[in-house]
Amino acid sequence: MSRILVVDDEPNVRLVYNEELSDEGYEVLESESGKETFEILNREPIDLIVLDIKLRSESGLDVLQKITKQFPDIPVILCSAYSAFQDDYTSWLAESYVVKSSDTDELLKEVKRVLSKRRASQSRIYQA
Repeated sequence: MSRILVVDDEPNVRLVYNEELSDEGYEVLESESGKETFEILNREPIDLIVLDIKLRSESGLDVLQKITKQFPDIPVILCSAYSAFQDDYTSWLAESYVVKSSDTDELLKEVKRVLSKRRASQSRIYQA
């Protein structure tokens, strides 16, 4: 079972994502800040991070940069209600970018795609 860390400062968003991802068979952990995210990453194996760009006390793009430096093997899907962030070069560090919506189909599709890609690359590493 894949473990997904949802990082969002909005409890309602975390709740919806947790329910939707859990219904798809994923184990979901939640964080509301960069500090809490790194506490979790340092103690738990995580397969994928779903990261909000606008966190209450910090920029999700700053958190993304730290994640990619410290945990380069963990893919990140950025989520934002604002499509303008797609043009920020820092967002290119993420594996994918999804515009937030009440319809989670796009997010679920990207989660499946990114995890499938990660599994394929890991199996190539183990076969080598």
